[in-house]
Amino acid sequence: MQPIAAAVRERGKKGHLFVCNSTTTPGAMDTVLIPMLERELGGVCGRDFGVCYNPEFIALGNVINGLLEPDLVLIGESDPESGAALAELYKKYNRNAPRIARMSIASAELTKISVNSYITMKISFTNQLRLIAERFPKADIHAILEAIGSDSRIGQKYLRAGLSYGGPCFPRDNRLLVYAARQTGLEAPLAEASDRVNERTNQHLFETVQGMVAKGDTLAVLGLSYKPDTYITEESAGLYLAQQLKRHGYRVLVHDYGANPSNAPSLHEFEYLADPATLQQQKDVKLVVICCPWPQYRTLKVSPGTNVFTPWKL
Repeated sequence: MQPIAAAVRERGKKGHLFVCNSTTTPGAMDTVLIPMLERELGGVCGRDFGVCYNPEFIALGNVINGLLEPDLVLIGESDPESGAALAELYKKYNRNAPRIARMSIASAELTKISVNSYITMKISFTNQLRLIAERFPKADIHAILEAIGSDSRIGQKYLRAGLSYGGPCFPRDNRLLVYAARQTGLEAPLAEASDRVNERTNQHLFETVQGMVAKGDTLAVLGLSYKPDTYITEESAGLYLAQQLKRHGYRVLVHDYGANPSNAPSLHEFEYLADPATLQQQKDVKLVVICCPWPQYRTLKVSPGTNVFTPWKL
């Protein structure tokens, strides 16, 4: 934002509104960004220019709808006039009537990472419960979660048995809340536990798959993006599994409907399947593991001697 501030100063603009959409560490806007703007512009924030912290709650794969029809518009404002100006902008292009939450910048910084931290906690709860349910032969984790989600205090969103959370936002924001707490001399044990359960979920997946094959076998890991409708593989369960299998001496084939070696460099170390339909002819593949619930995998056909495993209810 420093080059923008310099350009605003050079053009002699007054009353400019600066909006930060990126996730920031709580306190960073007030202690780093705003002082920098005041130095660059030679003015006072809230009087000579305004600042808003406005992170977007959008999901990769559904960005346009997320921008046009958000559940929440979060605005951290340096002053009421700046917040009101940004709120009016949203009212002009939002197709729905979202809650526009205006508050101090520090409050908004904490709100942003807390939303994702809460979601990761919910995902880790489902995985914790799934690991427990697996120890009871007659327990059906899908039936359990559907019943739990019927309680209006809980809801069905993110209450789905599957694998670990990943991507660029959930792990980062959850860890950032832990960091923010430590910076104030406190702990965030729930957020820390979510991270530990997430790591254990990945390890459990690897151990389960190892128990289904012999050393040196050929496996196919399908779905290396962290969620459907995106090519991002950052901290995904599929990438973790494929890497662990290869490092332990297995031959690993991979496929994803979004990620491929051209847009996800992490896949270069594996043999990439251009079309999973070829698995129907590949008799050397002992096990196929579906890690990302792309709906296209529902109709997957494999060789008669190949087993298919996935924790998702496809």
